[in-house]
Amino acid sequence: MLCRIGDVEVWRILEINGPYLSPEDLFPTAGPDARETIKEHVPHQLCAATGRLILPIQGFLLKTPSHTVLVDSCVGNDKSNPNTPDWNMRSDDRFMAALTAAGIGPADVDYVLCTHLHTDHVGWNTRLEDGRWVPTFPNARYLMPTADEAFFRNSAGNAFTQSVLPVIEAGQTELVEAGHMLGDYVTLIPTPGHTPGHVSVLVKSGAAEAIITGDALHTSAQCWRPDWHFKYDTDADMAAVSRRKLLEDATEADRKVLGNHFALPSIGRVKVHGDAFRWEDD
Repeated sequence: MLCRIGDVEVWRILEINGPYLSPEDLFPTAGPDARETIKEHVPHQLCAATGRLILPIQGFLLKTPSHTVLVDSCVGNDKSNPNTPDWNMRSDDRFMAALTAAGIGPADVDYVLCTHLHTDHVGWNTRLEDGRWVPTFPNARYLMPTADEAFFRNSAGNAFTQSVLPVIEAGQTELVEAGHMLGDYVTLIPTPGHTPGHVSVLVKSGAAEAIITGDALHTSAQCWRPDWHFKYDTDADMAAVSRRKLLEDATEADRKVLGNHFALPSIGRVKVHGDAFRWEDD
């Protein structure tokens, strides 16, 4: 177990932890500050061999007193990602092994909650069975942001056709808006910009709170530089506004912060630091 938030158990479901792209590629408006800031504050997120940013691909499993919820389902097996070789046509049991280690099988998941519909957050939504894509979690409702479903349906890329559309056609999808509450412990928080409907996930139990960032941030170095634009943000300026709001709220409420792509252990707290913030590992 990664941590406990009141009565909610949080388990890390890690699929990949390896170098992705360079800081200069990922944060194109930051210039040399990207590498220098990461080197200063999160040096272990820079791969010594390649100079690229090590980017964990992970989801989080929430065991609440009422439900078992998977937040984001990573890359998946057999998925077409030709532009990212490490994600292309994978055949790996690490994701499922992490679920098993948490004492959970696919049939035990009540909800799959997608913070957004990018390929590295929806991959295990489906699996290949006899040449067709079927929902991996047969008893789950899949919650997806309404604005993202409309946006990605228009482009109908591989992630949508392989990992989203089959779940919709199976009748297991529920399109939701920010503010949606899942039982008494989980609430979707609006953090648009990375994608039109992007949400982060607030977990609250009693006085304890945690926020799962999704792709509102990609490294804890962005606490010091929330203004950085990210390569794959749909609306980079809006994403920066959402990022600062998430960090402000986390600071004020003293929430634990769980970053989907933060360097392991990917959990800590945010404190005010001048006109920005700083990150403290838990």
